[in-house]
Amino acid sequence: MAKADWEIPANLQPDPSDYAYDLTRALNAVVGIRSYVPADAFTAGTLGTERAGSGVVIRESGLIATIGYLVTEAETIWITTTDGRAVPGHALAYDQETGFGLVQALGRLGLPALEMGDPDQLKTGDAAVFAAYGGRKHAVETRIVARQEFAGYWEYVLDEALFIAPAHPFWGGCGLIVDGKLMGIGSLILQQGDRKGRRLDMNMVVPINLLPPILDDLMSYGRVNRPARPWLGMYATETDDSLVVGGLADDGPAEKAGVRAGDRLVAVNGEEVSELAGLWRRVWASGSAGAEVRLELAREGGRQEVAIRSGDRARFLKAPRLH
Repeated sequence: MAKADWEIPANLQPDPSDYAYDLTRALNAVVGIRSYVPADAFTAGTLGTERAGSGVVIRESGLIATIGYLVTEAETIWITTTDGRAVPGHALAYDQETGFGLVQALGRLGLPALEMGDPDQLKTGDAAVFAAYGGRKHAVETRIVARQEFAGYWEYVLDEALFIAPAHPFWGGCGLIVDGKLMGIGSLILQQGDRKGRRLDMNMVVPINLLPPILDDLMSYGRVNRPARPWLGMYATETDDSLVVGGLADDGPAEKAGVRAGDRLVAVNGEEVSELAGLWRRVWASGSAGAEVRLELAREGGRQEVAIRSGDRARFLKAPRLH
């Protein structure tokens, strides 16, 4: 694979002389991930059949931590090193709750592994390096600008995510590095405006301390060894005064139960909900996958209750094949 021809502006790149650790060694642990997904995969329509991003070597055996959407349902994975070598990989796991993905190199990488650090020690304002595959020219000097809850429209909540700025333009699977240790994996880019109409681009980063408690399960079973959360296959968004169904997974539990795009979400199991994190937490409180979830919806000037038999999201996905 040829190296990408883009570069981070020189004034935003990290200078090795500014760091007490070996920056070049740390950046060499960040690899490229390119995955190919079958056209009939459940996520092909939303995430595409060819996906590219980064990952970070966390064990010298070739175990790589990345963001899960890059490798979900991947049939073929190629790992690219900073020096241009391409090695096949296997998607070991995707954890729905944290968003992490694991890839195992199927050939020798010969790369250093980044030690996982403790994001709980990070403070707002702390400096960091946020690195995509490709060395210093693909890394940006950044700072922690917030540590707070994050809720995603795809039935996802982190109790405390990391937010950094300036943002990296190719954030998926990037490694957040502080003092030579891995502090998180890049997930999203977000835009926030201020009162003067200026826009601040930030990256949302999944803290790496969420990975060690589940790592053994992911490596052994491909998922965390506990009952799955109830999944509705429903995409919800917050508006100024309500929660609205923005879309539905084809043939997912919510669509089958009659939920429609545009419905306003009023309550879950009899309890009113007004923000996204609360919505998903109320759904998960219904039990494990398969539990009934009752939604109260506002539609066309009236209200109605819909009972949804929830599902296990993983059962809708193609399992990875070992080559």
